[in-house]
Amino acid sequence: METTVDARGLACPQPVINTKKALEALKDGGEVVTIVDNEVARDNVVKLARSLDCAVEVEQRGTDYYIHIRKEGVPATQLSLHPGQVILITADSLGRGSQELGELLMRNFLQTLAEGEVIPRRLLFINSGVKLCCEGSPALASLLSLEQRGVEILSCGTCLDYYQLKEKLCVGSITNMYTIMEHLLAAEKVITL
Repeated sequence: METTVDARGLACPQPVINTKKALEALKDGGEVVTIVDNEVARDNVVKLARSLDCAVEVEQRGTDYYIHIRKEGVPATQLSLHPGQVILITADSLGRGSQELGELLMRNFLQTLAEGEVIPRRLLFINSGVKLCCEGSPALASLLSLEQRGVEILSCGTCLDYYQLKEKLCVGSITNMYTIMEHLLAAEKVITL
């Protein structure tokens, strides 16, 4: 059985939400085909499908992407088997007071984290925190090191758009508020900076 989700023209995170609902309603072995009209929506739907251990194939037709998702006996309600620790970074500086000092503290925090033995499962960046993942950020080396060690780094697409930084993202990938919320709720522990 095939279900089609036409998510063309829908704003983030609606394509992910509609796809997840269709997958939850589908019987094992069925297929959902989600149609989107931009790369960010394509990538977010693919990430959702993979996080649910579904088979995924992407087909481009003109400017549209047809994402074929096959459920293979995995419950569609589980986001991750090992959510672990998550750090939510809400700004490009740490603490209140001097902006210059706050930027130095954030850079030092990320460098210390990258060199530490205990690392989080995910780093989620929202608001001005997304600037840390972009071209020119003094924290890039630390973030790249964390990513190489297996830390998933996700930046809010709406925030990147707001700061006009989407094309300057250098580490991690773009996500949406729905996925951020799912990761926060599924985490064993969340630290907010």
